[in-house]
Amino acid sequence: MIKEKEALAEEIYEGYKKNILEDYRLVCLSREASLLGRREVLMGKAKFGIFGDGKELAQVAMAKQFQNGDFRSGYYRDQTFMFAIDQLTIKEYFASLYANPDLEKEPQTGGRQMNGHFATRSLNPDGNWKNLMEQKNSSADISPTASQMPRLLGLALASKKYKNIEALHKHTQFSNKGNEVAFGTIGDASTSEGHFWETMNAAGVLQVPMVVTVYDDGYGISVPKKYQTTKESISTLFQGWQRDEGSKGIEVLKTKGWDYPDLVKTYEKAVKIAREEHVPVLIHIEEVTQPQGHSTSGSHERYKSKERLEWMKEYECVNQFRKWILEKGDIASEEELDAIQKEAKKTVREEQKAAWNEFEGVILEEVKESVALLNSLGSETNSTEIQKIATQLVKAIDPSRKDVLSALKRSLRYVRSKKSNSKDAILAKLAEWKVINEDRYSSHLYSESEFSALKVKEIPVEYADEVEMVDGRIVLRENYIKLLENNPEALVYGEDVGKIGGVNQTLEGVQAIFGEERVSDTGIREATIIGQGIGMAMRGLRPIAEIQYLDYVLYAIQLMSDDISTLQYRTKGGQKAPIIISTRGHRLEGIWHSGSQMAGIINLVRGMHVCVPRNMTQAAGFYNTLMASDEPAIVVEALNGYRTKERLPSNIGDFRTPLGIPEIVREGKDITVVSYGSTFNIVNAAIEQLNELGVDIELIDVRTLLPFDINGMIAKSVKKTNRIVFIDEDVPGGTTAFMLDQVLNQQKAYYHLDSEPKTITAKAHRPAYGSDGDYFSKPSMEDIVEGIYAIMHEADPSKYPSIY
Repeated sequence: MIKEKEALAEEIYEGYKKNILEDYRLVCLSREASLLGRREVLMGKAKFGIFGDGKELAQVAMAKQFQNGDFRSGYYRDQTFMFAIDQLTIKEYFASLYANPDLEKEPQTGGRQMNGHFATRSLNPDGNWKNLMEQKNSSADISPTASQMPRLLGLALASKKYKNIEALHKHTQFSNKGNEVAFGTIGDASTSEGHFWETMNAAGVLQVPMVVTVYDDGYGISVPKKYQTTKESISTLFQGWQRDEGSKGIEVLKTKGWDYPDLVKTYEKAVKIAREEHVPVLIHIEEVTQPQGHSTSGSHERYKSKERLEWMKEYECVNQFRKWILEKGDIASEEELDAIQKEAKKTVREEQKAAWNEFEGVILEEVKESVALLNSLGSETNSTEIQKIATQLVKAIDPSRKDVLSALKRSLRYVRSKKSNSKDAILAKLAEWKVINEDRYSSHLYSESEFSALKVKEIPVEYADEVEMVDGRIVLRENYIKLLENNPEALVYGEDVGKIGGVNQTLEGVQAIFGEERVSDTGIREATIIGQGIGMAMRGLRPIAEIQYLDYVLYAIQLMSDDISTLQYRTKGGQKAPIIISTRGHRLEGIWHSGSQMAGIINLVRGMHVCVPRNMTQAAGFYNTLMASDEPAIVVEALNGYRTKERLPSNIGDFRTPLGIPEIVREGKDITVVSYGSTFNIVNAAIEQLNELGVDIELIDVRTLLPFDINGMIAKSVKKTNRIVFIDEDVPGGTTAFMLDQVLNQQKAYYHLDSEPKTITAKAHRPAYGSDGDYFSKPSMEDIVEGIYAIMHEADPSKYPSIY
């Protein structure tokens, strides 16, 4: 028995030693990848490089605790971690550095993001979810510092929802009853950002299974942390947040970036707390080094002292790990470690060459095709200039697709008045490559799956024979009840949403029906309201996040623009986050409660849908449509419509408002008037006055700004009326200018105009307070009537004599 125990102990120890050497092999591979990656950038084979050198040891320790179903929301230096969880190969790492657009070669982003931005694929090619519990998951990285934090909150909160909502326990492809941990990583300097603090505060309040690693190398690029962090220690600042027996909070742990055994022990403790107790944990990793500096854009020798650089050489983690192994005495000899390092260097070089050859090989084939086409065209047209272009392309060092297409297009200028078979061949090849390159570089801004919002079929609103007239808010409330009944994955949350049912009572009594987990209040924290929705949506839930007023969407616009809107695009269809953002705006009182930031929104959130319903029935229809789709959107409810009487639909919860399809609310022959949202209702009222003046108006509600009139309905109206006015309460040159461009330029409606197109907007400033402030700041009834009438006067002064 004693011998058996000794044998078992020996076997366990041998396994322990083997694991240590595997970890050493991995950190050496990762370090060599960083070193060679930097050289590739400096040699011009890649545009930019940002690497994970100095953080290898911490990431190996972290990866030991990362299980299938867990999620990472990280920082663009986590390459070692991705290697360790087998979600990134060395060759894929270099394919990313070279921006290879082939998903088979670069499955994270299809070459769309600079290196260091990691992701796993949550979706099958058809857009359906994979089984996320059968893989280790990484949400797609973004560059803006700390922007990964709000999403991290949502990834962790999803575990809490899957744990506490019994109806979700059947969704085993997304969760094992909430046993998953969300891992976040961030640089110490980036903890200065508001997103970090807002996320940590929300995590402490919500008590979610989240482990946040703060890598502390003492600098934010060139700026030392004495300018970044009070007391120069993030863990010191969090001492007041430390949980204790009397209050909830977070667990705060510290370790050093070069201390292998303590890193392993620290992560084991941290993840156990998070996974078993659903408590957020912050790990402050001090004395991290950055051997190559911040990135390939500069040298850290410019701002670090000689003493600091010497210390970094001594305490960089691979060096210290090697020392620790040798000090143990029985794990490996110096010669064995040298051999591991030598083999790592060889492996990385081989994988880099393979990645480069795969990337370059496809382009060289395109060069070969193009040169043949150019030579043929040059011979056929006897053009020495085209022969020169072909020669230049052949001699190009590391040619790109830009070089290929530029050469072909330049050649066509020399034969612009000629006909030839070779010219036709070039035109055909350009057309072929346009389609291919559209897929390589511009696909998947929106969903291309069967769940695309544009593929959701319209279901018209139905009414009973005897229609009940109710406040608009009641339409929304009844629709929310049906929506939550029919979709157990649906969650509604935001400021004042839960107990009181929203400031406009659109959720009155709904929390009492569905409980606090599904209809919940939040703190005043717009960025993390959106962030928690992003993370939950990435794990299969269907969050509806309410931002109380449109003006306060600006707190969250960075996340909407940089994260939600780009997600499907930057992963080339590999991930999705179908969050629905609900807000309300326009026509209230005061600078910060009546803004119309639509022009900013529609230009910053390409990749989301933007719905601008004129009433609550239209809004409810949008929620139903979006819930049937797999895409993110924002719905801007008309703030002055909650107490306006509407007919209560008989098919509440089922009817669907289509996206991208305007509605002709009133047909007419004299002039097309286009508007949306609250302003539309004022325009609708103004028509009665214009009718009295003999103007027959065709009134169109665009309903959605993104997408905008996908079938060209407005241009067809202009073809009939030959005149058009765009009206909203955005600033001059804002959304009306967007609509004007879409109709006149994109839909070619300028062919049909007999009068100058006109826009009627708010003033350039924010609206002043009070009823008179509204009247003089935004389009009034008189502005609309007189503006439209002036067009008709110019067209026919005798029929429409001047009012003034």
